[in-house]
Amino acid sequence: MRPFSIKTKLGALVVTSVLITTGLSMIAVHTKTELRFITVFSMIATLLITQFVAHSLTAPLDDMNTVARAISHGDYTRRVTENRRDELGDLAQTINVMADELEAQDRQRKELVANVSHELRTPIAGLRAVLENVVDGIAEPDTETMRTALKQTERLGRLVETLLDLSRLDNGVVPLRRRRFEVWPYLSGVLKEANMVVSARGGLASGSGTHTRTDVHLHLDVSPPELTAHADPERIHQVVANLIDNAVKHSPPHGRVTVKARRGVQPESLELEILDEGPGIPRSEWHRVFERFNRGAVSRPHGPGSDGGTGLGLAIARWAVDLHGGRIGVAESDRGCRIRITLPGDSTASS
Repeated sequence: MRPFSIKTKLGALVVTSVLITTGLSMIAVHTKTELRFITVFSMIATLLITQFVAHSLTAPLDDMNTVARAISHGDYTRRVTENRRDELGDLAQTINVMADELEAQDRQRKELVANVSHELRTPIAGLRAVLENVVDGIAEPDTETMRTALKQTERLGRLVETLLDLSRLDNGVVPLRRRRFEVWPYLSGVLKEANMVVSARGGLASGSGTHTRTDVHLHLDVSPPELTAHADPERIHQVVANLIDNAVKHSPPHGRVTVKARRGVQPESLELEILDEGPGIPRSEWHRVFERFNRGAVSRPHGPGSDGGTGLGLAIARWAVDLHGGRIGVAESDRGCRIRITLPGDSTASS
């Protein structure tokens, strides 16, 4: 039993009232005071003590009622003051925990909508660029152009299928379709789609903003050339595409963005690096780079033609890497920014 529980306080109130009445009665006997005066004094004293105890019990209930009403109207920032060591203190703590969970769920719901919108925008933009070029006569509707458009359409379809699995996303469970794939041809396709998005048409809306970067060169460095990895290609596509998009916008005129791939320590593991020649990221900002809606704090953070983006690309990249149980972070670089990714590979493979 708690030493300051409500039951204990109510018991102490009864005992105190009896003691006050008994004491005043004994005083009345020794001083020959009329009993009616003693009765009135006892009632007044008992009422004052009862009022004090009742106020100490009802005041936190009023606070809890105010917070509960705010939560019911969608305000999850309100909290109950936890300064008691009784049942009401436990109730206040429970309400605050509930408010924290509701706030986290509401934030996750909003972030999910933002992430989905962000990811849908990129294949739609790429498909639109291809079709507009064909309609305007800039590009011929040859097999290669149609194949690129088909890939964007297929990726769009896969993203739409992901929307149908919202229940798993809400529960924090996202299925990974891991498989073994060759890194060089896979990353070549990712870079080719990125080139299509950034150079097919000036002013094209990309997944993280609007830019007209047709001068940035993308370079792929895979060693050894026969390197393979074991991961979910669709999720890794999200990671590399968003990091390339971010690097392109931060690159100087005629800059270079390099995607490096190396074999990791574990079987079928993979180490990726995306390097650009932009202004880089201050060390003080490294811990905030992957926060949602964070656009950085460097001077002139974006290259020419960029609107700054939404600040979601790196957050989505971290989300996809975390699903694999990997690591992503900013690494030391002599020039520009270096993002390093480590994927664990196939844990069931023998060393």
